[in-house]
Amino acid sequence: MMTRTFKVFFLSLLFALGVAGCGSVEVSKYKDQKPELDLRTYLNGTIDAWGMFQGRDGEVVRRFTVVMDAKWDGDTGVLDEAFEWNDGTQSRRIWTLKRQPDGTYRGTADDVVGEAIGEVSGNAFHWRYVMALPVDGKVYNVDFDDWMFLIDDRVMLNRAAMSKWGVHLGDVTLSFTKRSN
Repeated sequence: MMTRTFKVFFLSLLFALGVAGCGSVEVSKYKDQKPELDLRTYLNGTIDAWGMFQGRDGEVVRRFTVVMDAKWDGDTGVLDEAFEWNDGTQSRRIWTLKRQPDGTYRGTADDVVGEAIGEVSGNAFHWRYVMALPVDGKVYNVDFDDWMFLIDDRVMLNRAAMSKWGVHLGDVTLSFTKRSN
């Protein structure tokens, strides 16, 4: 049986950890970083990507490649992503992105619950969304905190933290390279 003092300590510790986990860098911190990212320019054409998923202990669990065909019509972009996983399986995700009047972006895809909401500032794009992720025959809604950083006119790096109920599950890391036309 827990003593009252231990219960207060335990609840205080949980609260402190929860508050510490709420801190996040604002995308505006990157407003002066160059090169400036314009999603409609970079995410246009064919882009190759290489990535991996690491569990919360850092172990690389899966690797993959992606070929993305991206096209824009005004403020609406379609990103058709073809994945090939290290076990030979293939999958596909088609994003529809819409630039909003305030400059933010909203995105949808078949496996995204609701809308992804993102913002660009300087060389950075930060967006958050919930993905319906199939694992061992079940589907889990997992939160993604996704950051992309433009390195130059061809290369962009991406890191997404995955969590469920505030518990960190792992990270996805990608390197994008835009094909020359």
